[in-house]
Amino acid sequence: MKIIDCFLYFDEDMLLDIRLNILNKYVSRFVICEATFNHKGGSKKLNFDINKFSKFKDKIIYLPLENSPENLSEVKSSDTLEEKNSKILDNALIRENSQRNFLTNGLKKNSDEELILVGDLDEIPNLNNFEYKKKITIFKQKMFFYKLNLIYPEFSWTGSKICKKKHLISPQWLRNIKTKKYPLWRFDTLFSLKKYHNIEIIKDGGWHFTNIKSPENIDHKMKNFLHHLEYENSGMKIDDIKKSISEKKIIYDYFADKKADKINNGGKLQQINFKELPDYIVNNKDKFKEWID
Repeated sequence: MKIIDCFLYFDEDMLLDIRLNILNKYVSRFVICEATFNHKGGSKKLNFDINKFSKFKDKIIYLPLENSPENLSEVKSSDTLEEKNSKILDNALIRENSQRNFLTNGLKKNSDEELILVGDLDEIPNLNNFEYKKKITIFKQKMFFYKLNLIYPEFSWTGSKICKKKHLISPQWLRNIKTKKYPLWRFDTLFSLKKYHNIEIIKDGGWHFTNIKSPENIDHKMKNFLHHLEYENSGMKIDDIKKSISEKKIIYDYFADKKADKINNGGKLQQINFKELPDYIVNNKDKFKEWID
């Protein structure tokens, strides 16, 4: 059964190289969407260069998104601070969601029986021995920060999800599905687009390599991605990021309450046995030595 891998791109060439090489033997097509705007609304240049990944050019469908969504809220000077922040957050979410849903433009020629894999570029699913059994499969992934072998042992990430094209409502729909198998007696699942009982959760589901960047590039990402407002309001600077990296402390608290301060309050990282990483990284240790602790 063919797998079509769909994800967003910003500027992460090193992780893109890792993703393409790990998943190449399992995936028939890579659908990549890059926008000419960031989630904050600022313009950005297109960074993807197919010549850097010529080995995979026959498998890649590259979709540049040039138009911002039209259903954005106007942030007015008369708005209260709470109203402004709410609109800014909502607009960032709309921009991200519209970019993800634009991936469907790369799926028009695929059959209904083909599998559509949706995730972020840095969420690499483990497709070794994968068998499609349920309507929706969710990959539970180990989370890594700053370096390829620094793991956040207390937390599992569930970003990558897969289903048949005939079941796909939209890429963002698949992204939003709850990571829980609901019992059949939960009748609310009949009317929900997030809660399902016909799902499978793969425990050894891969690797989430987040913020494998320099302090300067992490700062740039945090100022431009979905949760940029939280980062800006935290007052965190590049020197604070450098301190967090030296202390092996993540900069985002994934366990915090929605209303809590999540930035610069994260947990501690641990070094993992290098041989537990994907073979492509293990076999190219010298190539990635800058990103190994």
